[in-house]
Amino acid sequence: MATVGNSTNIFWHECPVSKVDRQKLLNQQGCIVWITGLSGSGKSTLACSLGRQLHCRGKLSYVLDGDNLRHGLNKNLGFTPEDRTENIRRVGEVAKLFADAGLICIASLISPYRKDRDACRALLPEKFIEVFLNMPLELCEGRDPKGLYKLARAGKIKGFTGIDDPYEPPLNCEIEIRQEDGDCPTPNEMAGQVVSYLEDKGYLEAQ
Repeated sequence: MATVGNSTNIFWHECPVSKVDRQKLLNQQGCIVWITGLSGSGKSTLACSLGRQLHCRGKLSYVLDGDNLRHGLNKNLGFTPEDRTENIRRVGEVAKLFADAGLICIASLISPYRKDRDACRALLPEKFIEVFLNMPLELCEGRDPKGLYKLARAGKIKGFTGIDDPYEPPLNCEIEIRQEDGDCPTPNEMAGQVVSYLEDKGYLEAQ
């Protein structure tokens, strides 16, 4: 008998259609593009622009947005360190399934803790592309698209990343996007950088 986590008497069932079969059908390779950065750094904007550029190339992708997932899959989780870890763990497992299906899965989350992102990478290490939106706190707070920094500064939100909870930047990300001479790249430029990486690495065609 097999034991996985807290469940017993469960077994992995193999299906006759393989990952390679699905990739040939889609003419692409499934992978995880994990976009991380502070709130207001442009993660969701990049994710949507990337999804649009891939769609225009005839490539199938799906965006897992952190806020959207908290409306359903993760609606029972808060923002304690433990809940944040579970939030990222769930998203990592779902992203792995999407990649196994042959899709380019775009995960867009603050994911502030390095160990949690590394745990997701370990699920699919050869197909994990970490994209770090390295935007300064001052820029993100100046944008404050959801008004969250203002609330955090006023003490109305506790444990807010970048204010009273840490953000741990990646140490070895595949792609880092930052300001150039004080200017932020446009969403299309950022997405183009990621698309170029995927193309160079062969993800936009079947193995």
